[in-house]
Amino acid sequence: MAFAGRWETENQEGYDEFCKLLGIPDDIIEKGRNYKLITEVTQDGETFSWTQIYPTNAKVTNTFTIGKECDMETIGGKKFKATVHLEGGKLSVTFPNYHHTSEISGGKLIETSKAGSVVLTRTSRKL
Repeated sequence: MAFAGRWETENQEGYDEFCKLLGIPDDIIEKGRNYKLITEVTQDGETFSWTQIYPTNAKVTNTFTIGKECDMETIGGKKFKATVHLEGGKLSVTFPNYHHTSEISGGKLIETSKAGSVVLTRTSRKL
């Protein structure tokens, strides 16, 4: 249940390079650079609902059960199938263009997205 709660971005590293690699337009990158992304997580056993609220008030919610294939969606609206795994306290999932992990460390939500050698690390505090 460590993931459950409402989280706000404190800082992020690699944001511009990661967004450019994914083809996100410069004006959207600019809007999101210093935005305090809100992540809301609920958990019922091994089933999670993970919502992220973006600068344009766009909101994406993915619901998944650990180890079971599910339908997911990216912020760009791309739908795909994926299986989320929980290993060593880390949630991990492969999106169409990158691999994403989430973990709780020192009371913070640490999210890492990796596409090749480009890494975005976002640290959030619990609200």
